[in-house]
Amino acid sequence: MSEPLPALCLIAMPGRRRRTIELAQEAERRGFAGIYVPSPTGGMSTCEALSWNTASIPFGTAIAPIYQRTIVDFAQSAAMMHEVSGGRFRLGIGIAHGPSYVRMGVTPGKPLADTRSFIEKYRAETGFGPLPPILVAALRKKMVALAGELAQGVIFANVCLSHMAQSMAALPAAKRNDPDFFIGNMIPTCINDDVEAARAVNRKTLSNYAFLPNYRNYWKEAGYVEEMEAIEKAIAEGRRDDVPKHLSDKWLADNTLFGPAAKVREGVAAWRAAGVHTPILVPSSAAGNQLKAIEEVFAAFD
Repeated sequence: MSEPLPALCLIAMPGRRRRTIELAQEAERRGFAGIYVPSPTGGMSTCEALSWNTASIPFGTAIAPIYQRTIVDFAQSAAMMHEVSGGRFRLGIGIAHGPSYVRMGVTPGKPLADTRSFIEKYRAETGFGPLPPILVAALRKKMVALAGELAQGVIFANVCLSHMAQSMAALPAAKRNDPDFFIGNMIPTCINDDVEAARAVNRKTLSNYAFLPNYRNYWKEAGYVEEMEAIEKAIAEGRRDDVPKHLSDKWLADNTLFGPAAKVREGVAAWRAAGVHTPILVPSSAAGNQLKAIEEVFAAFD
C-alpha cells in the first residue's frame, strides 16, 4: 500500500491569489492531505476562498495570530467557513512572535494564559452556529500539553525530528493515538537533485526564524545549544549577516526536507513514523518562486 500524501502550505501572494486557489484545487484532485495557510497576505481570507472553491480537502489556518482579530470576529468567520465547507475547516491559532506584534500594534500577555483565555472565550460564542476544531501552534512542552488539554489538535513548525519523541510525550497517550486529534508539522521543503542548492534555500528560509528568541529557546531544548548561542552572540555584536553560517547542516537536516524527490518522500515517512499524522510541506524552490515549488512537489508525489 502506498504512503498517503502529505499536506501543503499555500500562501496567496498578491497578483497570484486566483492561481493559488487553482493550485489548491489541483492538490485536492491529486489527493493531498490538506491545505494549511499561514497569516501573511490574509490567511483567513484565503481559507474563506477555499471553503467555496474546494469540495473535499481539509484546510485551515496555520496559524492565525490570536491578537490579529477580536474573538467575536474570529468566531463568526470560523463558523461561516465551517458551515460552508461542510466541516472541513480547522482554525489553527497561535501567539505568533515579536515582529508580528509590531505589525499588529499589540502588546501580548503570557502565551499560555492568553491561549487558554482565547479558547475559552471563543467556545463561549454560541450565536454563530457550530464552530470548527481548534488547532494550537506549539513549540515547547507546556504549549503542547495545553493543546492536548483544550484543543482538537496541535500544529508544530520548524521543529526537530530528533526531538519529536520528547514533544509528543507532553500529549496524553489517548490524544497521541487518536486519529481524530490533529498532529501536524510545517516543514520547510526544497526538492532538487542538487542537494547543496536545496539546502541553501532552506538555510535562507530558516535564517529569519533564528532571530526569534522563542525558536532559539526551542532549538536549545532540542540539543542545538552551540548553534543558538553562536547566533545570539552574532546578533548581540551586530553581525546579523553571520547568522546563517551558524545553522549547521545537521540542524537543517533535522528541521527541513531537501534534495531529490525520493529523499524528500523518505523524510515525509520519517515524520509520520515519529508521530506526526499530517506532515505539511512548506515548499520553496531553487529554480523559481512558490508556483515552481508547488510544481516540484506535485511531480515528486505523482
